[in-house]
Amino acid sequence: MAKLKIRMRGQPDLAHIRRGLVVKPPSDPWLGLQTAVIVAAVMTIYWPALHGGWLWDDNVDITENLTTKSARGLWNIWFKPGTQPDYYPVKASVQWAQWHLWGTDTFGYHATNVMLHIASALLVWRLFDKLNLKLAWLGGLIFAVHPAQVESVAWIAELKNALSMPFFLLSAIFYLEYDVNRRRSNVVVSLGFFLLAMLTKPTMAMFPAVILGYARWKRGRVAWDDLMASAPFFAVSLLLGVMTLTMEYWYKHLHHQEMQSIPVGGFFSRVELMGLTLAFYAGKVVWPAGFLPMYPQWPVNPPSLPQFLPWLVLGGLLFWFWTERQSWGRDVLFGFGFFVIMVLPFLGALPASFMTFTWVMDHFLYIPILGLIGLAIAGLEQLMRIASKPVPFAVNGLLAAILGAMIVASRGCAEKFASSEALWSYTLTRYPNCWQAHNNLGTALARRGEMDGAVDQFEKALAINPNYAQARYNLGLILAQKGRIDDAMIQYQKALATDPGIAQAHNSLGDAFLRKGKMDEAMAEYQEALAIDPSLIQAHRSLGLVLSRKGEWDEAIAQFQDVLRLRPDSLAAQEDLARVEALARQQTGQK
Repeated sequence: MAKLKIRMRGQPDLAHIRRGLVVKPPSDPWLGLQTAVIVAAVMTIYWPALHGGWLWDDNVDITENLTTKSARGLWNIWFKPGTQPDYYPVKASVQWAQWHLWGTDTFGYHATNVMLHIASALLVWRLFDKLNLKLAWLGGLIFAVHPAQVESVAWIAELKNALSMPFFLLSAIFYLEYDVNRRRSNVVVSLGFFLLAMLTKPTMAMFPAVILGYARWKRGRVAWDDLMASAPFFAVSLLLGVMTLTMEYWYKHLHHQEMQSIPVGGFFSRVELMGLTLAFYAGKVVWPAGFLPMYPQWPVNPPSLPQFLPWLVLGGLLFWFWTERQSWGRDVLFGFGFFVIMVLPFLGALPASFMTFTWVMDHFLYIPILGLIGLAIAGLEQLMRIASKPVPFAVNGLLAAILGAMIVASRGCAEKFASSEALWSYTLTRYPNCWQAHNNLGTALARRGEMDGAVDQFEKALAINPNYAQARYNLGLILAQKGRIDDAMIQYQKALATDPGIAQAHNSLGDAFLRKGKMDEAMAEYQEALAIDPSLIQAHRSLGLVLSRKGEWDEAIAQFQDVLRLRPDSLAAQEDLARVEALARQQTGQK
């Protein structure tokens, strides 16, 4: 096979070194048109989602997040552990600003993701250009329109992907600058952008390994200078990785949360899962069809021999590439190696919360996809270089057809993300036994007031997974609204038997006890809810009301003060506090 000639390998010419760049900034007269094509393609795809609603766990990040809504939230995000489920302070800070700019209007949140995606596509173009890929613009366009990217852009909560990507790309670009001119300022800037990327999404931690892979690709070895240059990146990666895990552990400890059991067996089952997951992700990049917000979990425990086939294929491919490392194999090892390294955190080696319901999710491809796109562009350049003249025209036509199909497919995916009803109804047409999709659709229907439809969805979720505590809790809420208090209490109690850490279920069970006149039992549930989640305003208020009924004035006043501490602008809490203080003075004879 002919060698893929990526000109970055070897020493750049002295003129480029003097300018401090591998290549000059694009000065092509078509630059404006090419930029407009990328922008137009992205807007065409995501226009249906710009006014889309809240999805899935958007409430956790924004609509029900007291830290996001609080005026002091910005300080708490950075310096108060336990206020957020994940320690992603840059992402959380942007969401804090978004809430104070736009509130519940989703347009601003979606527009932010779309603009960040456009910026990333342009930076991908720039990165590939600095790697001397002549079709760098095409790489940026493919990144912009690939259907695997839709989940990261059209889902508000995935701001962490859309926001971390420009930081990641800028870090890579400035590191390439440093690798050419050895200016310390460039590596410092690169490290700064990497720090921002890590504080936005800690799975960027694999970037230092990419730096060493780049050195091996460019010069055929990893020199001492490369190790020294990458050392600060490894230090940041390790430090922030440990800090993130510590913060997440602290949050779960404060809120009495435990990791749900994940249906993976021992070592061999996990190895099998990693191979199958890697093959799945590579397949979705090469054949971008059939995307879903969550996919059926294939069985991995006990492991079976055929399911280890991806590892045999991978081993054979890597051996082949290695034998050709003096020519085209080096390029393939670099591009494919980038993909594997960046997707590694999501392959299932370590347990993660998403693995309770699916092994794979599309948004994990947002950054790893760059390796395979770059490899495809390099291969295409070589094909067009060695082909006879009529072939490039045919190739251009085929490329136009593929890109057009991608745009159509991506727009179709974006339309599904326009609302919860559309997203989960579509999911259930492809994956009817998805118990979480039934629950999410039920929640969406309940918000629209379609209670009977919501009950039906919750019951379907429980028929598939009887231990799904969230669906039981949601079903209990609907039953309580229908006046079926005893049935609601049964669902709350079953939910808590499965997952005692659901603070809202304790609070709702307390409400049910209170409606039945059992104040002591209600008070115990409210206290348990607050032990799990001290920021649960409903539990503070309800406990305050119970305490005031029992004449325990000081304790009741303290609960209403906690409500005002959490939500200072709450007029209802101010009225509750004033009323209880007046009753306390009246009962104790104070003026």
